[in-house]
Amino acid sequence: QVQLVESGGGLVQAGDSLRLSCAASGRTFSSYAMGWFRQAPGKEREFVATISRSGGSTYYADSVKGRFTISRDNANNTVYLQMNSLKPEDTAVYYCATNLGSYGSYWSHTYEYWGQGTQVTVSP
Repeated sequence: QVQLVESGGGLVQAGDSLRLSCAASGRTFSSYAMGWFRQAPGKEREFVATISRSGGSTYYADSVKGRFTISRDNANNTVYLQMNSLKPEDTAVYYCATNLGSYGSYWSHTYEYWGQGTQVTVSP
């Protein structure tokens, strides 16, 4: 069993930055690749970014590439999502999740445990 708690969301203006955190407890954090997903009102949940168990490999959705950075601190059981140059279309609830694979995945059905989400709202 793994518990995930996201934090760091909020209301910002376009062009601003936010840093989301996801704190994990339970099984060994470093045994999971981690991912961030988001879901906007009326839309399906979509992949944002993933990071390998060691943190040495990352992968991003095209919509956030060059603006968002995923990272992890295995000593403190935390994964981060640094979001720069935010746009109104980034408005969504952001979720972190665990993946048993070594490198994570684009596919949400491959993720096992999910956090409760944190709201990010970007005003024009």
